[in-house]
Amino acid sequence: MAVTDEAILKIKEMIVSGDLGPGDRLPPEKELSEALGLSRSSLREAVKALEVIRVLDVRRGDGTYVTSLEPRLLLEAMSFVVDLHDDASILEIFAVRRILEPAATAMAAGKLDSDTIAELTAMIAAVDETTSVEGLVEHDLEFHRRIVTAAGNSYLSSLIDSLSSHTVRARIWRGVTQENAVSRTLHEHAGIVAALERGDADLAHALTVVHVSGVEQWLREAL
Repeated sequence: MAVTDEAILKIKEMIVSGDLGPGDRLPPEKELSEALGLSRSSLREAVKALEVIRVLDVRRGDGTYVTSLEPRLLLEAMSFVVDLHDDASILEIFAVRRILEPAATAMAAGKLDSDTIAELTAMIAAVDETTSVEGLVEHDLEFHRRIVTAAGNSYLSSLIDSLSSHTVRARIWRGVTQENAVSRTLHEHAGIVAALERGDADLAHALTVVHVSGVEQWLREAL
């Protein structure tokens, strides 16, 4: 194992064990390197690596702190990787969405109160044939974001949000070139809300699979 990797693992162990928690300041470099039995240079490299993936926050002139460790921060590294996709690999992103988003929607069934159902219904009613393609896609993003958030799993929510935001270009492309994109989207959204209102997790899951797969299948044929 490389010395830097060993240093990363030792800092990770400190966080996992509770010796360091969110917001805590790391001991001074000399003190920490001696405590972990590492050279200061390897410790410095480990800190840089953990800063990149948002586990640590290096504040010049102040010290190094553990971040909040919130999912949205920790998943930023994955978001960076997804940013590098090309038109072929985006199909793989859709395939992952097709697995995760329906599962999250099913988890949300039974957890949505009447106010949230009413908000989702109002969101659908606010869109019509005069809505721009960009407006339709923005509606779609927020619609699914509300549902996934209700599932109550912040890691899943952050992951899906990252994946979903990187399919916007394809969804706009579909909206521009495919007829009845607005009515099709609203019809599918209404079906999902109706299933969620009844607490029917299986139906909500199935309808979301169809919804995500529609764009995926169109893109596969377009490419």
